Amino acid sequence: MIIQNYINGQFQDPIQDQWLDNYCPANGEVYGRIPNSSSADVENAYIAAKSAFPSWSQTSLEARSRILIKISELLESNLEKFAEAESRDNGKPISLAKSVDIPRAASNFRFFGNAITQFASESHESIGSNAINYTLRQAIGVVGCISPWNLPLYLFTWKIAPALAAGNCVIAKPSEVTPLTAYLLGEICTQAGLPNGVLNIVHGLGTTTGQAIIEHPNIKAISFTGGTATGAHIARVAAPMFKKLSLELGGKNPNIIFADCDYKDMLETSVRSSFANQGQICLCGSRIFVEASIYEKFKIDFVEKVKQLKVGHPSNDETNIGALVSKPHLEKVMEFIDIAKNEDGKILCGGNKVTVKGFEDGYYLEPTVIEVHNDECRVNQEEIFGPVVTIMPFHSEDEVLQMANKVKYGLSATLWTNNLKRTMRMSNQLHAGIIWVNTWMLRDLRTPFGGVKASGVGREGGFEALRFFTEAKNVCIKY
Repeated sequence: MIIQNYINGQFQDPIQDQWLDNYCPANGEVYGRIPNSSSADVENAYIAAKSAFPSWSQTSLEARSRILIKISELLESNLEKFAEAESRDNGKPISLAKSVDIPRAASNFRFFGNAITQFASESHESIGSNAINYTLRQAIGVVGCISPWNLPLYLFTWKIAPALAAGNCVIAKPSEVTPLTAYLLGEICTQAGLPNGVLNIVHGLGTTTGQAIIEHPNIKAISFTGGTATGAHIARVAAPMFKKLSLELGGKNPNIIFADCDYKDMLETSVRSSFANQGQICLCGSRIFVEASIYEKFKIDFVEKVKQLKVGHPSNDETNIGALVSKPHLEKVMEFIDIAKNEDGKILCGGNKVTVKGFEDGYYLEPTVIEVHNDECRVNQEEIFGPVVTIMPFHSEDEVLQMANKVKYGLSATLWTNNLKRTMRMSNQLHAGIIWVNTWMLRDLRTPFGGVKASGVGREGGFEALRFFTEAKNVCIKY
């Protein structure tokens, strides 16, 4: 299958005719080619976006809203096609793509299509000065959106939907590892009536295509989701150019379990929060801290539940754990399992590659639970981003707070307790941008999304996203 860039409403080959192989994680085989776009392709996309911006930014909110909602409806009507493509490209179970990824991508367009019609600004009467101030929220211009491979269409649309809703024109780069659904989205946008040049999708490596986007002097804002090291590089490049930056980066999220929790609900949810999408979600609870009085019971019950998870081909509806996204990523996760063993971590279950009959070259790994005794060990400090979790006991609230916060990341945290006072104390003290109490991944698209410390800069979601993709201009009128 040949994937092309989507520039000015047309599918195009890369100018320099350079291509990358696209692998299927389920069987390890090449099943297509994608452009490895150069700065010339990015410049073509910029010219198209610049040309489209005056008209799009002046298009009425209602008209923009109708187009975004139409994109949402077309995604919903093509659910099967997009879910199959997402599963094939990423390795995730097709059941997950059908129930979560593609519906959420559709919801992103619908949500921001509606939100832009409700997005209000401020006015202030200066009593005594005979003046009134009002604030305009104006589109930035041409913006860059760079998304990761773990939730390909879900996170791709999480960026471009608010950018388009706010009146910007977009140059977007999906991950070169999972380009297929972004490519298919171009067809949907054309069918929905999105004007040419408003959205441009350019494929390629981060070091070439991504670099060209962040270096472009006239791309005025960058929204990026991905690794912390890449985010730091983007910040170094963008800062001297005074670009607006939104960086949603890595996580090493604590799952903190107190003895007074709803044990059954906690156990079921903790299995899901550990291994959903093969653990390849920045919000997964990869460090599990359990109050000592229930630790041994939890360890037995949790491992038993994890052993019941079925590793298999993504197209099988019974599969719980599909293939990891790539061979290099599988090897990286396996290296961390070896590191855990060298750090005296105890492998309670998993830790081995899995051979799926008929797909022997696929990138499969058992869900892995590691008991650790030192919260500062590498597997408890570094982001693994795979089906691997650590567990260890704690004895007091102060102790677990210290351990939970003793990492460079601060994206999310999950807290299991029925003690309201403890909930309030710990929610205030945990170093994270998102706290879930007695639940996980319960999302309301109106709420701010993002982390602290090395987990990022800025917030996405709701009006926070619309604020990022607009510039505030105050007007003061004396009367």
